[in-house]
Amino acid sequence: MSHQQDRVRPSGSATALNEAYDTALLDLDGVVYAGGEAIVHAVDSLAAARAGGMHLAYVTNNALRTPDAVAEHLTELGVPAEPSDVITSAQAVARLVADQLPSGARVLAIGGEGLRVALRERGLEPVESADDDPAAVVQGYGGPDMTWGRFAEASYAVRRGLPWFASNTDLTIPGARGIAPGNGAAVEVVRIATGAEPQVAGKPLPPMHRETVLRTGAQRPIVVGDRLDTDIEGAFNGGVDSLLVLTGVTDAAQLLAAPPEHRPTYVDRDLRGLLTGQPEVTPDGDAYRCGGWTALVRGDALALEGEGDALDGLRALCAAAWAFAGAGVCGLDAGKALASLRL
Repeated sequence: MSHQQDRVRPSGSATALNEAYDTALLDLDGVVYAGGEAIVHAVDSLAAARAGGMHLAYVTNNALRTPDAVAEHLTELGVPAEPSDVITSAQAVARLVADQLPSGARVLAIGGEGLRVALRERGLEPVESADDDPAAVVQGYGGPDMTWGRFAEASYAVRRGLPWFASNTDLTIPGARGIAPGNGAAVEVVRIATGAEPQVAGKPLPPMHRETVLRTGAQRPIVVGDRLDTDIEGAFNGGVDSLLVLTGVTDAAQLLAAPPEHRPTYVDRDLRGLLTGQPEVTPDGDAYRCGGWTALVRGDALALEGEGDALDGLRALCAAAWAFAGAGVCGLDAGKALASLRL
């Protein structure tokens, strides 16, 4: 199904995804690793995709670490990568700032080393204080130890009327112990204090897609992510296909409720989905079939009949839920149907 249409069911692919697409644009947190440790099946799946000729690029909204550090970490996990394989929201926001400021301009950097390195790469000078005569403010994720005083510095500068940029606005970030506040939560602190609105570069917005295309040269890319509002919406905005993996922040109930711009082309449990074809979901009157499952709407609830791979059941449920949402029906109860799948 064309990306440009309101997708009403996940698409199928008779060809393995690593053969159908030349480049995988992979999110990191919640897809390749969580809390610094590789997610199950990630290392072997990526090795097999690479061996089959697929180019792997790692596209992250996390602006904390430099591409060198990310590549080193991936390599340590068993996923060989070069710094040039890594594209960060810090790089995207640095290009956005450099397009609007002269070379050598001072920029108040509220974030980690990844942000400062990206700014220097674009010929800008990071500074630490609102009193250092900055020409703009840039905010990126600085890790869990970022102090309240850094948000105060940003607020002082923004209130003086300086342009304000943010690498991304993800409210949360997954980690080994669970879901923690992300850069979007920090941006909200400054927004509340100043009443201003930042220019944002990261997924799902066009500057990040532009940065990715410029750095990878992908011709037939597929976006692989765990977040509907960044990875999948970013693919939608960029006009490319996407694979949602259920190893991060998105659960089955959220997927069923997704609006058109948050609906992935494909859905799978983890990165093994890159190595296989994807089963077709076929309509049968008002019902939708996938594998051994049939999904339909009964009254105000989704119903599921059959047996087989639970993921096929979820694909069928998505088709039914999305079709009826497009028909103006919303708020369907999916609890019983999902419980039967035991995902």
